[in-house]
Amino acid sequence: MFVREMSEQECVALVASGRLGRLACCREGRPYIVPIQYALAGKCLYGFSMLGQKIEWMRANPCVCIEVDEFSGQDQWKSVVITGRYQELPDTEQWHRERLHAWSLLEKHVNWWEPGGLKPGEQPIAGASPHVFYSIDIEEMTGRAAMAD
Repeated sequence: MFVREMSEQECVALVASGRLGRLACCREGRPYIVPIQYALAGKCLYGFSMLGQKIEWMRANPCVCIEVDEFSGQDQWKSVVITGRYQELPDTEQWHRERLHAWSLLEKHVNWWEPGGLKPGEQPIAGASPHVFYSIDIEEMTGRAAMAD
Protein backbone atom coordinates (compact mmCIF):
# COMPACT_ATOMS: atom_id res chain seq x y z
CA MET A 1 0.00 0.00 0.00
CA PHE A 2 1.17 3.52 -0.82
CA VAL A 3 0.06 6.50 1.32
CA ARG A 4 0.39 10.08 0.09
CA GLU A 5 -0.51 13.58 1.19
CA MET A 6 -3.61 14.99 -0.50
CA SER A 7 -3.58 18.43 -2.09
CA GLU A 8 -5.82 21.19 -0.71
CA GLN A 9 -8.10 20.80 -3.75
CA GLU A 10 -8.42 17.05 -3.14
CA CYS A 11 -9.23 17.66 0.53
CA VAL A 12 -11.92 20.22 -0.33
CA ALA A 13 -13.39 17.89 -2.97
CA LEU A 14 -13.65 14.99 -0.50
CA VAL A 15 -15.24 17.14 2.22
CA ALA A 16 -17.63 18.76 -0.29
CA SER A 17 -18.76 15.36 -1.59
CA GLY A 18 -19.35 13.97 1.91
CA ARG A 19 -22.15 14.56 4.39
CA LEU A 20 -21.07 12.58 7.44
CA GLY A 21 -18.05 13.42 9.55
CA ARG A 22 -16.78 12.78 13.03
CA LEU A 23 -16.55 15.83 15.27
CA ALA A 24 -14.08 15.76 18.15
CA CYS A 25 -14.12 18.23 21.01
CA CYS A 26 -12.33 18.40 24.32
CA ARG A 27 -13.16 19.66 27.80
CA GLU A 28 -11.02 19.52 30.91
CA GLY A 29 -8.52 17.27 29.12
CA ARG A 30 -11.14 14.70 28.10
CA PRO A 31 -11.88 14.01 24.41
CA TYR A 32 -15.34 13.36 22.97
CA ILE A 33 -16.16 12.33 19.39
CA VAL A 34 -19.55 12.02 17.66
CA PRO A 35 -20.87 11.63 14.11
CA ILE A 36 -22.36 14.74 12.52
CA GLN A 37 -23.95 15.68 9.22
CA TYR A 38 -22.51 18.86 7.76
CA ALA A 39 -22.58 21.18 4.77
CA LEU A 40 -19.46 22.87 3.41
CA ALA A 41 -19.51 26.49 2.19
CA GLY A 42 -16.15 28.12 1.51
CA LYS A 43 -13.99 27.91 4.63
CA CYS A 44 -16.89 26.97 6.87
CA LEU A 45 -18.77 23.80 7.84
CA TYR A 46 -22.37 24.12 9.04
CA GLY A 47 -24.08 21.73 11.41
CA PHE A 48 -27.21 21.23 13.50
CA SER A 49 -27.74 19.64 16.89
CA MET A 50 -29.96 19.34 19.91
CA LEU A 51 -28.56 20.63 23.18
CA GLY A 52 -26.36 18.07 24.88
CA GLN A 53 -22.79 17.12 25.70
CA LYS A 54 -21.36 18.08 22.29
CA ILE A 55 -22.81 21.61 22.41
CA GLU A 56 -21.90 22.09 26.09
CA TRP A 57 -18.31 21.03 25.43
CA MET A 58 -17.95 23.20 22.30
CA ARG A 59 -19.33 26.19 24.21
CA ALA A 60 -16.67 25.61 26.88
CA ASN A 61 -13.86 25.02 24.36
CA PRO A 62 -14.56 26.12 20.76
CA CYS A 63 -11.44 24.41 19.35
CA VAL A 64 -12.66 21.34 17.45
CA CYS A 65 -11.51 18.76 14.94
CA ILE A 66 -13.53 17.01 12.22
CA GLU A 67 -12.57 13.90 10.30
CA VAL A 68 -14.16 12.97 6.96
CA ASP A 69 -13.21 9.81 5.10
CA GLU A 70 -13.94 7.66 2.10
CA PHE A 71 -13.25 3.93 2.31
CA SER A 72 -13.07 1.85 -0.86
CA GLY A 73 -11.12 -1.09 0.56
CA GLN A 74 -8.38 -2.06 2.97
CA ASP A 75 -5.73 -0.55 0.74
CA GLN A 76 -7.77 2.25 -0.85
CA TRP A 77 -9.04 5.09 1.33
CA LYS A 78 -8.94 8.84 1.85
CA SER A 79 -9.07 10.77 5.11
CA VAL A 80 -9.27 14.52 5.73
CA VAL A 81 -8.76 16.15 9.12
CA ILE A 82 -10.07 19.67 9.72
CA THR A 83 -9.23 21.87 12.69
CA GLY A 84 -11.35 24.88 13.40
CA ARG A 85 -13.45 26.93 15.79
CA TYR A 86 -17.05 26.40 16.83
CA GLN A 87 -19.43 29.34 16.45
CA GLU A 88 -23.03 29.04 17.55
CA LEU A 89 -25.64 30.62 15.29
CA PRO A 90 -28.34 31.71 17.76
CA ASP A 91 -31.88 32.59 16.71
CA THR A 92 -31.27 36.34 16.97
CA GLU A 93 -31.41 39.25 14.54
CA GLN A 94 -27.60 39.43 14.41
CA TRP A 95 -27.24 35.80 13.27
CA HIS A 96 -30.51 35.49 11.29
CA ARG A 97 -28.96 35.58 7.81
CA GLU A 98 -26.16 33.10 8.55
CA ARG A 99 -28.56 30.78 10.39
CA LEU A 100 -30.88 30.75 7.34
CA HIS A 101 -27.85 30.15 5.10
CA ALA A 102 -26.83 27.15 7.24
CA TRP A 103 -30.38 25.79 7.15
CA SER A 104 -30.64 26.22 3.37
CA LEU A 105 -27.39 24.30 2.80
CA LEU A 106 -28.21 21.50 5.24
CA GLU A 107 -31.79 20.95 4.07
CA LYS A 108 -30.59 20.06 0.56
CA HIS A 109 -29.76 16.60 1.92
CA VAL A 110 -32.14 13.86 2.98
CA ASN A 111 -32.47 13.49 6.76
CA TRP A 112 -30.11 16.44 7.28
CA TRP A 113 -31.14 16.73 10.95
CA GLU A 114 -29.81 13.25 11.81
CA PRO A 115 -28.00 12.36 14.00
CA GLY A 116 -27.84 15.84 15.60
CA GLY A 117 -31.62 16.25 15.89
CA LEU A 118 -32.25 12.94 17.62
CA LYS A 119 -31.78 11.98 21.23
CA PRO A 120 -32.35 8.58 22.86
CA GLY A 121 -35.50 8.31 24.94
CA GLU A 122 -38.44 10.65 25.37
CA GLN A 123 -37.71 14.36 25.37
CA PRO A 124 -39.67 16.90 27.42
CA ILE A 125 -41.66 19.54 25.56
CA ALA A 126 -39.69 22.77 25.68
CA GLY A 127 -40.98 26.34 25.59
CA ALA A 128 -38.11 27.39 23.33
CA SER A 129 -36.37 25.55 20.52
CA PRO A 130 -33.66 23.21 21.82
CA HIS A 131 -32.12 23.11 18.33
CA VAL A 132 -28.73 24.65 17.68
CA PHE A 133 -27.30 25.65 14.33
CA TYR A 134 -23.56 26.17 14.34
CA SER A 135 -20.58 26.74 12.10
CA ILE A 136 -17.03 25.50 12.25
CA ASP A 137 -14.64 28.09 10.85
CA ILE A 138 -11.94 26.02 9.14
CA GLU A 139 -8.41 26.91 10.22
CA GLU A 140 -6.56 23.97 8.67
CA MET A 141 -7.42 21.04 6.41
CA THR A 142 -5.04 18.17 5.65
CA GLY A 143 -5.54 14.77 4.13
CA ARG A 144 -3.98 11.47 3.19
CA ALA A 145 -4.91 8.93 0.58
CA ALA A 146 -3.92 5.28 0.30
CA MET A 147 -3.83 3.07 -2.76
CA ALA A 148 -2.56 -0.34 -3.66
CA ASP A 149 1.08 -0.53 -4.80
